[in-house]
Amino acid sequence: RGKSSSRKGSNGACSVNEWTDSFPPTGETVKYKMTSVCGHVMSLDFIAKFNSWDKVDPAELFACPTEKKEATAKLRMPQFLSQEARGSDYIVLWLDCDKEGENICFEVLDAVRGSIKRLDRNTIFRAKFSSITAKDIIAAMNSLGEPDENQSKSVDARQELDLRIGCAFTRFQTRYFQGKYGDLDSNLISFGPCQTPTLGFCVDRHDQIQTHKPEQYWVLQVSIETAAGQRVPLEWERVRCFDKEVAVMFLNLIKAESSAVIASVTKKEKQKERPIALNTVELMRVASSGLSMGPHHAMTVAEKLYIQGYISYPRTESTSYADSFDLKEVLRQQKESSDWGDDCKALLQGGFAKPKKGFDAGDHPPITPCRAASRGELDGDSWKIYDYVVRHFIGTVSQNCKYEQTTVNVKVGDEEFSFSGKKVTDPGFTQVMSWQAIPPEENMPQVKEGDKLDIKEAKLSDRQTSPPGYLTESDLITLMEKHGIGT
Repeated sequence: RGKSSSRKGSNGACSVNEWTDSFPPTGETVKYKMTSVCGHVMSLDFIAKFNSWDKVDPAELFACPTEKKEATAKLRMPQFLSQEARGSDYIVLWLDCDKEGENICFEVLDAVRGSIKRLDRNTIFRAKFSSITAKDIIAAMNSLGEPDENQSKSVDARQELDLRIGCAFTRFQTRYFQGKYGDLDSNLISFGPCQTPTLGFCVDRHDQIQTHKPEQYWVLQVSIETAAGQRVPLEWERVRCFDKEVAVMFLNLIKAESSAVIASVTKKEKQKERPIALNTVELMRVASSGLSMGPHHAMTVAEKLYIQGYISYPRTESTSYADSFDLKEVLRQQKESSDWGDDCKALLQGGFAKPKKGFDAGDHPPITPCRAASRGELDGDSWKIYDYVVRHFIGTVSQNCKYEQTTVNVKVGDEEFSFSGKKVTDPGFTQVMSWQAIPPEENMPQVKEGDKLDIKEAKLSDRQTSPPGYLTESDLITLMEKHGIGT
């Protein structure tokens, strides 16, 4: 909060900032030194003798020794951290607040262990934060905790499993398949604990498409005309018929009738539910299906917005806001926007709805906007992500979309048909999330029970069953989440 000096670190990649200020845990005035890392400090690998494909049986990789190596040797990160830590009395860890960040915390501690005289719970502190606004940074500094070793060990375990399983199966199947297929055009057939099961979904769908045998069926298409001259197509209650002779019989029965009778008119009030709070999987799914962005690129953009302070941390499994989270304050931040400011003002003046209860994964809160932005401040893809995050948040505290559904049951002889329509009575959250709005329909015909209407057309439509389509990125993300495969 005062003046700071900045210099380039000895590894040429990280800057070092220095300033003097009070230290909340002790209340004393201290000299701060702040720097960064470039991802993981260390990586896991087999010891050298097990890296030979020709001399090592892949099965040995499940039990052979492993070792930690510098993740990027040219950065000399352990040496740089050790050098900068000399003479320090305390260390405050500000890594991302997820499992990977927790693991990097302990990698940093290992690097500085010989440079700080005493490393224990009185000198090691962990900052917990989900956004990097000034308010949240100050709050994190005033409530420092401890790094979580169990979360860090879970990452160590996952890294070891990925290494052992990935390398063992990659080596095995590469050698096996290259011996079976002479025209195999790859020197390496990689196996990944996440990638390979996901590829399996694609293969399963491909097999379904290739083995599908089209089956012919017939649909009875009937249309009627109201007294006002409005022509209305009807939906056949039997939906379809796979026997042509039976379908022709039904058609002849309909053609023997000159009019249709309104059997009942039913009106029901229905609601389209507003969304729950936004997590990473839903953001990636929407980016792929609606924003024309691949999941990886979308996360890169979201992380940039987080670093710039526009949105909260974008890697979270939670879909439930904390009880202490000030939802209305976020609306107040956005109320001057030319895009959704009026929606925010309306909610603050009385339309506010308590969010639906989602899932609290215990990691990070859901993704929310942290400060207002205009289109001119952000590049095209950044604005797309920011725009969606804001609209989704506003949607979660808006009312449900309410509509009236009218269903008209029609009888032609003994055959049953129907037609229906929807009329929006309160757009609710679809006011701001317009792509989810119920599309406007032609006016529902004004009919009542007992009315007789002329049959204008009756015919059979000849169709075939079709296979499912190939999986989209959005479909894959949904399947991965369903089966617990990391995205």
